Amino acid sequence: MQTKKIFFTAMLTAALASGVFAKGSTQQTEGSLTIENGVFAVGMAIEYPPLEYYDADGKTPIGFDVQLAKALADQLGLKVKYVDTAWDGIFAGLNTGKYDAVISGVTITPDRIGAHNFTKPYIGNAMTIVLLKDSGVSLTKPEDIAGYRVCYQAETTANIYADRLAEQGVAFTPFEYDNIMQCFEDLRHGRVDIILVDSLVASNYVAGDSPFKIVWQGTADEKFGICLKKGNNALTDALNTALDKLFANGTMTRISQNIFKQDLVSSVR
Repeated sequence: MQTKKIFFTAMLTAALASGVFAKGSTQQTEGSLTIENGVFAVGMAIEYPPLEYYDADGKTPIGFDVQLAKALADQLGLKVKYVDTAWDGIFAGLNTGKYDAVISGVTITPDRIGAHNFTKPYIGNAMTIVLLKDSGVSLTKPEDIAGYRVCYQAETTANIYADRLAEQGVAFTPFEYDNIMQCFEDLRHGRVDIILVDSLVASNYVAGDSPFKIVWQGTADEKFGICLKKGNNALTDALNTALDKLFANGTMTRISQNIFKQDLVSSVR
């Protein structure tokens, strides 16, 4: 999950229904809940379909987290600002005030909780192993990746999972990429054998007449949350209240049905 372009046109602003792009830090307005008064700035690595990615025009962000950020901003009475940021710098950007929160498929982990504030979880997730449908690779469990070229996005929970397998003595050739799209592109062309990836992302790539297939999926024990700067309790509380309302009024279920064609959110509540 990457730094892109900046778009400030009236047409795009209208298309995003009050969402705007921005980059760089701003001064916090005194008494404001957010860095910029009236604006909820959200850091996203917009190369992670179906959670956040660009529409066919290459300009308009779409996906589950994009819709969630807009719905949260509406609940708070704010405009949403999508700040496209490279995944490997996304938490640093949060800490230096480039945006108010990160909504970008962030798994809640003990290390991250120690360094940041988190809201309640909003969706569950599991680790999967993806192959080409006509692959000669045969496996039924994660340990079977031994001896293969294994691809995953760097600095993600898939990276952590791969490291854990390596520590257990499972020997494979790791391929760490900056974004998940590169992983699937190289799997398609036979440059790697296996992808480790979140189930929410994998579901998007194996749909329809896709050349990919999921051959193993773990338990959905990962949960995604909204990540904020450590100590930003006021906005964390406000977002938790907004999330509760979105679950209660059915918005979260509708977003999930829209993106995933099924309810993948209710189980976290």
